[in-house]
Amino acid sequence: MCRLYGFLANEPTKVDCSLVFAQNALLLQSRADEVGRDHADGWGIGTYENGQPQLYKSAIAAFDDRAFSATAEKIYSKAIVAHVRNATVGNPAIENTHPFMHGQFVFAHNGTITGFESLRQQLEQETDSQLQQHRAGTTDSEQYFLWLLTQLKLDGLLKKYDRGFVDQAQTPLEQLLCSSVEMLSQRCIATQPDKTPQLNFIFTDGKYLIACRWNHSLYLLRRQGIYDCEICGIPHIHHHESVNHRAVVVASEPINNEQWQEFPNHHVMVFRITEMRS
Repeated sequence: MCRLYGFLANEPTKVDCSLVFAQNALLLQSRADEVGRDHADGWGIGTYENGQPQLYKSAIAAFDDRAFSATAEKIYSKAIVAHVRNATVGNPAIENTHPFMHGQFVFAHNGTITGFESLRQQLEQETDSQLQQHRAGTTDSEQYFLWLLTQLKLDGLLKKYDRGFVDQAQTPLEQLLCSSVEMLSQRCIATQPDKTPQLNFIFTDGKYLIACRWNHSLYLLRRQGIYDCEICGIPHIHHHESVNHRAVVVASEPINNEQWQEFPNHHVMVFRITEMRS
């Protein structure tokens, strides 16, 4: 199991308080989540610099690695995906550490594809062969990512495998991803009926943020307007006065004392926040 964090805003924003300093920051969750499990098998942060994705990853526990805080503190971005790992499929190694990236896309998974060894060959065969060649690790999560990219391309919802989602595809993205995850879930149950597949993910191309809750915890926070951070007391936004600031945050657990809402189970949400000038 793992812990997820996803962020999308219409202005570059600094999120180090959420990742490092908040009451339930991702750094603290790496040491102990809400039920006391640690997530010590690596960490990763995906961000976008000048519109291009960048990954920072380590196979060391976030709570034991100064690079996690140092990386979080330097990032200003409109789109961010962060992850701390509790390994289930695939040993702790940098190639198995989330998030995963292909072209413009960044993806992180929380959970396990139950019966993965039985399903692995089928998923590989259903994944575009050129994409499959890019699989670097041994996790179910990376295969999940490449398989989902293939489903999206087959339905015309990707420009290219390395470009981004098709513009104005919000509703079709929700529908296709929900049906794809449902299909995978049913395969998992047929393979191992005594276990529950946990298929949560966060997926972005820097413009869209997609979140899926499937049998694991997930929470949503919406922000509008400039606000002072409750941790450090200052805004974290590179703000332009003509922009109506908006942001969404998705996390496995509430990070702070803001008004988080529980994400509905067996559900996919797609967010696209554009600049709204007055």
